[in-house]
Amino acid sequence: MKVKEIFEIINNLAPVESALSYDNAGILVGDCNSEVKIALVCLDCTPAAVKKAINEGAELIITHHPIIFKPLKNVVKERGNVVYDCIKNGISVISMHTNLDVAEGGVNDCLAKALKLIDISPVTDDEGFSFRKGELSEEMSADGLARYVKSILGGTVRYTDGGTPIKRVAVCGGSGGNDLHIAMENTDAFITADVKHNLFIEANAKGYTLLDAGHFHTENVIVEPLAKKLGEKAETVRFIPFKGNEIKTV
Repeated sequence: MKVKEIFEIINNLAPVESALSYDNAGILVGDCNSEVKIALVCLDCTPAAVKKAINEGAELIITHHPIIFKPLKNVVKERGNVVYDCIKNGISVISMHTNLDVAEGGVNDCLAKALKLIDISPVTDDEGFSFRKGELSEEMSADGLARYVKSILGGTVRYTDGGTPIKRVAVCGGSGGNDLHIAMENTDAFITADVKHNLFIEANAKGYTLLDAGHFHTENVIVEPLAKKLGEKAETVRFIPFKGNEIKTV
């Protein structure tokens, strides 16, 4: 199967035209017509991901975060230049970013399902970005919710305690802090990542329960479901989920 044919399958699941205006999604590196037998599915095209792809003999890497986001000034041989490394090794890269966040079965759906929320429905902000809300199976305190989220997603969780029981929860994988006020409409807590200090202060002052569960951990939930779904639709290709996290914590 060709790179462009795999792209069409993913594009049907998460249309590029649904990405936000600042985004860069699609086939970003490589040859649209090259044949693919093995593809790596991961959150980021890191040096570790490229090494894994090379070791597995993969001709394609599918990422959530764009391998090229800002304009490149050069593509030269140097440590960490994954664009160069992919081109050198004949590896194409497809990146599906905010369009995969908002898609049915995308990042935010996978996050809600990983947290075992029920009655899941979309929440759309003023820019047209869609995240999710749903209900916990039982009420929890803010501390209980933080521990619950950590037990499922791993990593570390920072949070404010709104002081009320939590049943209805909004979730947004990655950097969703700007949607705090929309997320807190008719919900008891908001789970997202990359929350700035001033937003925590504001949430605490307003009596909001706000959880920062980490960018990687709130989005990496998409990797295995996406690899499985693509494998069902492109049976001649082996899709390998790669969940490596090179950011360490103590």
